Amino acid sequence: MTYETKPGVRMPKPEDSRPKRFYTDVSVAEGEGGWQVRLDGRSVKTPAKNLLQVPTRALAELLAAEWDAQGERIDAPLMPANRLCFVAIDLMGEAHGATVAEVTRYAANDQLCFRAPEPSDLVAAQATAWDPMLDWARRELGVDLRSGTGILPIEQDAAALQAVHARAAALDVWRLTALAHATAVCGSAVLGLALLEGERSGEAVFALSIIDEAYQIAQWGHDKEAAQRLDLLKAELIAAERLLRALDAS
Repeated sequence: MTYETKPGVRMPKPEDSRPKRFYTDVSVAEGEGGWQVRLDGRSVKTPAKNLLQVPTRALAELLAAEWDAQGERIDAPLMPANRLCFVAIDLMGEAHGATVAEVTRYAANDQLCFRAPEPSDLVAAQATAWDPMLDWARRELGVDLRSGTGILPIEQDAAALQAVHARAAALDVWRLTALAHATAVCGSAVLGLALLEGERSGEAVFALSIIDEAYQIAQWGHDKEAAQRLDLLKAELIAAERLLRALDAS
């Protein structure tokens, strides 16, 4: 059944709940404690009403580009770098210890360590993709994680988990936010650390994190909703990579 409205009456759409764009010009400027995004010359505030101020000009420009790309209405999901910075500024100071512990818990149950017993082509795909990453973590980070088949818990060496904990604990709020987000998206602290260290790109860690999904897609074809979900996860990891590289820029 089709319902019609009276002439001149428009039914509300989901995007109508998004705030209207309230600015024209987007710029960056250096403040006393870092770089700021300016909208029509005014500083931006976070959801907790803190000043949106970041350590490098490159990161401020990344944030400004997301503001500048908005249309008639502001679409927060299309501003992943800004969302990460909001978390870093508003939440990470108090949540630093809990976030380090969460990254360590992911390492204790890292996706890369849980292998399928069959079929043989999936077993081979996991080994080809994930073994080099575990080797890298062992060689470069001192994180020696064990792998096994099935879904039963794997008891990881305490020294390996301590190495992850120490590396995460040493990070500032910006890098820890990016690491925690990438780790959660990937289901893997090893992949999160690979992104943090610049060992793999956002696209690469995304591909490594969906070996099982890619196998299922190859067997059964694409599902539209699943494909949209994967696209969003890929965008989140690319944004985390851009944030990290912008932090590294002088």
